[in-house]
Amino acid sequence: MQPIFDFFFDQYSGYPTFFIVLEIIAVIFGFLSVWYSKQNNILVYPTGIVSTLIFVYLLWQWELLGDMMINAYYFSMSIYGWYIWTRKVDPTHYTPITSTTHREKYQSVFIFIATLIFVFGVYEYFDKWNNWTAYVDTLTTAIFFVGMWLMAKRKLENWIYWIIGDLISVPLYFYKGLTFTSLQYLVFTIIAIYGYKAWKRNLRNDLRPA
Repeated sequence: MQPIFDFFFDQYSGYPTFFIVLEIIAVIFGFLSVWYSKQNNILVYPTGIVSTLIFVYLLWQWELLGDMMINAYYFSMSIYGWYIWTRKVDPTHYTPITSTTHREKYQSVFIFIATLIFVFGVYEYFDKWNNWTAYVDTLTTAIFFVGMWLMAKRKLENWIYWIIGDLISVPLYFYKGLTFTSLQYLVFTIIAIYGYKAWKRNLRNDLRPA
């Protein structure tokens, strides 16, 4: 049992206790945020804001710039999404779950490519191409940027981006030595799959004639 424990958590041996506690708190609020998103609950945003603020601080300390930018972007998009989700499209209905339009698909591609270029430029400027994880980090940043934008607009397809990005992030964060965060993304993957099914079912119900 001890070798298994050491395999997963030995990388924390040199971390300050304060950082470990912060990561656990951020992971808990991250779980809550994704769960509330699956439930189509507005609490996805306040819980997400707490998680992302903590991760911005931690990732800055760990010099993981791409990951830090993801969470800074999550924070800003959480505020935008909070507004969209509470905005009424008419006197009695809030913004509904919908599928992406052709225009939004093109916009998603643009955001993906623009993010790749931006993150590449940041890593180039700070000379952070010192590990293969930087290239994967650039890719996941672009994937998650699109996913967060689509979620804020309550688009069903946001879950597809989360699933892909989460699957990549599980081994990536474990390799980086962030076991709790890696486990978080594993659970995120499972919740995202169920979230896609739940939102798709919700969308079908909305489309049914009254």
